[in-house]
Amino acid sequence: MTPLHQRIFEEIEANIMSGAWKPGQRVPTEQELVEQYQCSRMTVSKALTVLTRRGMIVRRRRHGTFVSAPQIDRTVMDIQDIGVEAQLAGHEYSYSILTRSIERLTPHEAMKLAETPDMEVLRLLCLHVVDDKPNAIERRVIMLDAVPSARDEAFASRPPGVWLLEQVPWTEAKHIIRAIPADAATAQLLELQRGEPCLSLTRQTWQNGRTVTHVEVTHPGDRYQFAGVFHPSAQDV
Repeated sequence: MTPLHQRIFEEIEANIMSGAWKPGQRVPTEQELVEQYQCSRMTVSKALTVLTRRGMIVRRRRHGTFVSAPQIDRTVMDIQDIGVEAQLAGHEYSYSILTRSIERLTPHEAMKLAETPDMEVLRLLCLHVVDDKPNAIERRVIMLDAVPSARDEAFASRPPGVWLLEQVPWTEAKHIIRAIPADAATAQLLELQRGEPCLSLTRQTWQNGRTVTHVEVTHPGDRYQFAGVFHPSAQDV
């Protein structure tokens, strides 16, 4: 059976994608959805969280939740939460921090990120697991001048990406999606054969011009997909 939170998500998504709910239209409140589906607030919150992360709805404090205006960069280039999306689809999710170290940017990294060499950073290697199978390797650098609280954070209760979004909301992001063959280290962690196809998402985020983090997330090619839904803007009609 489809989990209830997934059904709520799919039904709201269908209303938005079909045009039944227009941009700017108010979405039922959590309490209204709880009563409609006869479920817990947590179940409703799971569905609304994913809709928010996908840019389909906007939650405004003290005003309510509304259908977003369609934006390509928010549907295709959404900063995805692997854990929430896995749980929404009814899968088991876990993650582990494999390595954690405080180091300095190499000259090559500094040039790639347009930052000053020798800046202090937190390096993380994180493994995301869905249904007991490795789903993604996360190689992340966090700039400690922008996020000093990361120095002592263990990421015990929340994966690094989720923790960062809560601590330092980004104002600009750049994404690159590529198909790559698994190298030896990647193949070992993802339980693949060397050379098997993978999907790689590289992202750099900034807050008001300062780099917050640079991350490369690598998925097995047959266990993940990036998807976006598009609508024509007025100028395209």
